[in-house]
Amino acid sequence: MNKTWFGIFFSALIWSGTYPKDYLTWVLETAPAMIALVVLIATRRKFRLTGLAYSLILIHSLILMVGGHYTYAEVPLFDWLKDAFNLDRNNYDKLGHFAQGFIPAIIAREILIRNHVVESIKWLNFFVICICLAISAVYELIEWWVALLSKEAADAFLGTQGYIWDTQSDMAYALLGAMMALALLSRIHDRYISKLMLEPVQPTS
Repeated sequence: MNKTWFGIFFSALIWSGTYPKDYLTWVLETAPAMIALVVLIATRRKFRLTGLAYSLILIHSLILMVGGHYTYAEVPLFDWLKDAFNLDRNNYDKLGHFAQGFIPAIIAREILIRNHVVESIKWLNFFVICICLAISAVYELIEWWVALLSKEAADAFLGTQGYIWDTQSDMAYALLGAMMALALLSRIHDRYISKLMLEPVQPTS
């Protein structure tokens, strides 16, 4: 995390919060990004993540902010894709749920490796996927609770668009994202971790 990271994050957050489609939906959709920011700042010195992890978290935050501004069912680019490819729905929410597996997979992987929780690669991958699916399941439960508590924001926040298997497909996209992150980024991530562990420890006070 550096000045560029914070500059991009807060610029996108300000844009996202400027006349969004619905303010309650905006709060609900961007809350994970703002919670993540607080956690990252609080743990930056005690457990600094790799540059790869911070970059992926920023990308995920941008996805959340775009979805919060327009609502996931009405993101213009994905409306264009819907019309261009004759799709049944705006699929921006599927990008969000794919990222919900892809980005946490790298974060979970990093925490497990650096804390020496598991040594076997197979068990590492298994636990990473389990963690990502657990996160996805919790998020689906939150969506359900919000829908029960706030009927006004339910449709925009859930983004089901009339698709009865939306919850199951959301979790499937998260699973796919986690598996692709492990397949595509594990070796690169290992190099980032090795580089970070070789850097001198910064004083905490």
